[in-house]
Amino acid sequence: MEAQTAAVDTALWITAGAILGLILLSAFFSGSETALTAASRGKLRAAADRGASGAERALKITEDNERLIGSVLLGNNMVNILATSLATALFTRLFGDSGVALATLVMTVIVLVFAEVLPKTYAITNPETAAARVAAPIAVIVRLFSPVVSAVRLLVRGVLRIFGVRTDPDSHILAVREEIAGAIQLGHSEGVVEKEDRDRILGALDLGDRTVEEIMLHRSNIEMIDAETPPQDILQQCLESPHTRLPVYRGDPENIIGVVHAKDLLRAMYRLTTGEEPLSESFKGFTVTDVMMKPYFIPDTTWLDDQMRQFLRRRTHFALVVDEYGSLKGLITLEDILEEIVGEITDEFDPHAEHQITRIDDGALLVDGAMTIRDFNRATDFTLPDDEANTVAGLVIYESQMIPVVGQVFSFHGFRFEVLARENNRITQLKILPL
Repeated sequence: MEAQTAAVDTALWITAGAILGLILLSAFFSGSETALTAASRGKLRAAADRGASGAERALKITEDNERLIGSVLLGNNMVNILATSLATALFTRLFGDSGVALATLVMTVIVLVFAEVLPKTYAITNPETAAARVAAPIAVIVRLFSPVVSAVRLLVRGVLRIFGVRTDPDSHILAVREEIAGAIQLGHSEGVVEKEDRDRILGALDLGDRTVEEIMLHRSNIEMIDAETPPQDILQQCLESPHTRLPVYRGDPENIIGVVHAKDLLRAMYRLTTGEEPLSESFKGFTVTDVMMKPYFIPDTTWLDDQMRQFLRRRTHFALVVDEYGSLKGLITLEDILEEIVGEITDEFDPHAEHQITRIDDGALLVDGAMTIRDFNRATDFTLPDDEANTVAGLVIYESQMIPVVGQVFSFHGFRFEVLARENNRITQLKILPL
């Protein structure tokens, strides 16, 4: 009888020990999942470059997040279910029929506190360190459970396909660029990242999603040189212009034949002044086509990041933008692209250095109609849509489906727009008031 009692006691202690071990395994799986999914791959890469083998293994197993999470969840659910089953059997033997309810209550508290909240809280406090520590055993588990997880993935995709949902096996939950943008926005909302820093980083990230057409100087605002203009007038125009490069046309402004650089023009003029002939005679033999450069044309659909690389590769900062029919639409410079990152760049020769937005007493904004919607949003932190128009004036024309006259007022997108000035068919100034 005593031997039988001792055997029962031994079985109870073995069962209790098994439950404790399974709870520890559950805590390990829960903490590992949190650490490996919350760890920054950038920090892990930096640690791996310094020779940390754990960080290197963590990087390797997090390359396939779906397989990693599937393996960890499979292991976690197995130990949780097994621990609960053993606890139910143990409590039933000790307390009879009421042991089922008691086992459910006790295991819920134990699993919640010691197998979920506690390990995940520890892992989230320093996810990179925790990820490096658990990477080796988790790598073994992932390899062990890989066939089962692969079968589950196929089953899940098959079920989703029945309901019309298609998944890309190689896709990530979030692209790296979206992760960075989200982190910067969150940091700004929490006061950690300054607005200027946020705008610069997001501006650099957006270059791959925007075309030269969105930021180019429109053809109506391009200052050009007529090749038939007398040399003295060309020199005067270049000296009075705030630009160092000017397109040269012959006959029709659409017929761009070159681009003249102010330095090249001044060098040529200087050579003329050092000759023995009178200056007026020397100017007669001068033609601007002798010093101009070949024009560089690009399509209006070129992405900004591609164009910036082209500028750097070609060692030029100036390009003329044409549409699909070859007609001139505008021009773009390397400075225009850089301004999308660092903001407006002005100098003492810029005639439009003043701000395009003026705040007045009633909370309204006086805005230049030619200001781009993107620049307006960056300056005010508003969210006017720029899908259908590039400028604020273009948005008003698009929404109103007409060319407004001075004094007309419109309300859309949560703002009140009043037209204050107009030149021909172009809106030059608007008053914008948030509703």
